[in-house]
Amino acid sequence: MISPIFANLFLHYAFDLWIERTHPDLPWCRYADDGLVHCRTEHEAEAVKTALQARLSECRLELHPTKTRIVYCKVTGRRGVYPNVKFDFLGYCFRPRRVLRPSDRKVVGGFAPAVSPMALKTMRAAIRDLNIRRRTQVSLADIARKLNPLLRGWIAYYGRYTPSALSALFKRYKGHKVRAAGFVEKLARTRPDLFVHWRLGMTGAFA
Repeated sequence: MISPIFANLFLHYAFDLWIERTHPDLPWCRYADDGLVHCRTEHEAEAVKTALQARLSECRLELHPTKTRIVYCKVTGRRGVYPNVKFDFLGYCFRPRRVLRPSDRKVVGGFAPAVSPMALKTMRAAIRDLNIRRRTQVSLADIARKLNPLLRGWIAYYGRYTPSALSALFKRYKGHKVRAAGFVEKLARTRPDLFVHWRLGMTGAFA
């Protein structure tokens, strides 16, 4: 499709060049029609939002009414209280999390990304579409060949930040399924090469 190319070119002039010219000191990023602008104060963020609304209106565009928000990046030392303290961007959810501070290896409150709940939902749907539960005639090796390209891609992308959050993609057995859990965990120990996520210590089955 050529329309995304035209949209990107249009937004390069409508947004990229405009933000660089009018607010050269503010970090920003954009992917297609999703973007972020980092401001220092709430007042500055409100002013940028108002100016951006006017700019897009000149270009016969508009900000998304529900997705466009001012978010407070709350970390250790910031005492402000605001209603919005998280946002999703490119499949990641950015929000306050406990992180390891590089300078002294101390756990502190940070503002960090991890795979978003919506991205996890999409991945689970992709796995369900493979209909693994009903394919009892195929071997685990065949299932691994089907799944590993997907898992490898997801882990390479979403595992870059807070990889432990990807564990939610895999089921944990409960109750009467304890024996099944033991079988899966034993198999993961003896054949860690079978599934990509087993090599990272994620021994759950598939959601």
